[in-house]
Amino acid sequence: MSPADAGANVGATQVATRTVRLKRGEQPTHSGLTAFQRWCWRTFRRRVLERPPDPILEENLLKAHIRIRADEYMATVYGSTLVAGIGTLVAGIVVGLLFVLSGSLLIGLVIGILLPILGTVGTFFVLQSTPGSKAKERGRKIDRKISPAMSFVSAMASADVNVDQIFKELGQQKIYGEVAEEAAWITRDTELLGVDILTAIRIGAQRSPSKRFQDFLQGVVTTATSGGLLKPYFLQKAEQYERENKLDMLQRVETMGLMAETFVTVVVAFPLFLVIIIAIFAIIGGGGTFMIDILWGIVGALIPLAQFGFIFFMYSLAQEMT
Repeated sequence: MSPADAGANVGATQVATRTVRLKRGEQPTHSGLTAFQRWCWRTFRRRVLERPPDPILEENLLKAHIRIRADEYMATVYGSTLVAGIGTLVAGIVVGLLFVLSGSLLIGLVIGILLPILGTVGTFFVLQSTPGSKAKERGRKIDRKISPAMSFVSAMASADVNVDQIFKELGQQKIYGEVAEEAAWITRDTELLGVDILTAIRIGAQRSPSKRFQDFLQGVVTTATSGGLLKPYFLQKAEQYERENKLDMLQRVETMGLMAETFVTVVVAFPLFLVIIIAIFAIIGGGGTFMIDILWGIVGALIPLAQFGFIFFMYSLAQEMT
């Protein structure tokens, strides 16, 4: 698409009146709240609205594609924290009484006090940080799929397809995961909200959780507005992301090889030598019962936890390579 064509499309979009288009028989809807979220909103609405708006939370909700307003989400956080506090308070009282009746007064008091506090505080901070965590997870998923997605974009650009049609087709290719979701939102802005393509791409860059995809979209806007050609830009970005993807894959493979060697040393060889040494001390040293307890702890807790930790880490690396 040439700069003249881009300018003509933008000018035509600004002059023409765009209407919101829906499929035949459909009615405009909004993202409804669940029954629990509606109860939270009715209960904590005044408390939430008294606080100033949190722009970071609103940005994270948008980047995470959580379709709920920031004030409604905070009301849900307060409601969930209240429910979790009541639940952990009841559980702490029951468990504490069980320990007290069994003769462990101190342990019962500690559990009865700490369990409600940890449950309430933990629930609040976990729910409050959930949008940011989901936004970062979406960013990682976009980075994993951006290289094949850019190959698709460059192929479409080589066929002289317009920019708006490229993003529309990309949004329909679900194989590209979150990249297709970002492209679908750009198409939504142009076709449903009547925004011109360059403005929609600029807005998409602002709400994207991936730094690499942000740079790509900002480059599209800069190239189009400065009079550059988009086809060479798309081809260059496809080659760049392909090189970066190969380097990233190579680094992950090297990391997996290093972790495999570490697994043999830390999880296989070290516990084996440790068990042999402690068994010899138990036979020769005379502290039999204590040493046997240590052996049980190593065999029953240390070795399984280390193995599950390595399995989880290797599984996470393998998932990022897919």
